[in-house]
Amino acid sequence: MHIIVVEDNISVAKGIAYVLRDEGHAVDLLHDGNDATEFLRRTPADLIILDINLPGRDGLAILRDLRADGDTTPVILLTARSETCDKIRGLDSGADDYLVKPFEMDELLARARALARRTPERTTAHKLIGSLSYDVSTRSLTGPYGQIDVPRRELSVFEALLMAQGRNVTKQTLLDKVYGTGSDVDEKVVEVYISRLRGRLLEHDVEIKVQRGLGYLMQAKQ
Repeated sequence: MHIIVVEDNISVAKGIAYVLRDEGHAVDLLHDGNDATEFLRRTPADLIILDINLPGRDGLAILRDLRADGDTTPVILLTARSETCDKIRGLDSGADDYLVKPFEMDELLARARALARRTPERTTAHKLIGSLSYDVSTRSLTGPYGQIDVPRRELSVFEALLMAQGRNVTKQTLLDKVYGTGSDVDEKVVEVYISRLRGRLLEHDVEIKVQRGLGYLMQAKQ
């Protein structure tokens, strides 16, 4: 999944991002309410983790604007407030779930998985390419002889190429998908993931082509 985390506590934000990326998700981090408002308007995501207490604009105002604009992206609110009235305000503003700080990272991951299962567009989505079937909700790849074990970050690259539907995807886009926007990771790591994926996909009639200066595209063999 592509997850946007809006949290002004830098150490907490980095901790959340580390755990989510370790699970294979792409993560964008923002720390200011005004910046988050603009970023969320132009950047689609599968899940938003949103702190209530933010500099600039608070999380509830951001959430209300998202819902007013028709954005149905699942949102988990983070709050240091444990009073029932604050929880109600969050849910009434359009939140799908909330967590009171401090919380265990395992619980955050479990709630993220639960929301992914509840999203209709994701629970029924199976994408086919070559002899492979990809379940978007569970992020599982299946071939003629059963499930194929693919490391999470390679799977994120595969997913990005698959969703592009035969269009070119740049190295930077793939890097953002795997590590999140603005990550300090060398683009050459993408070449490693592509090389490994090619080896895994070869027997399943799927190929990844490089387009010099444009990026990569994935398609079923003709």
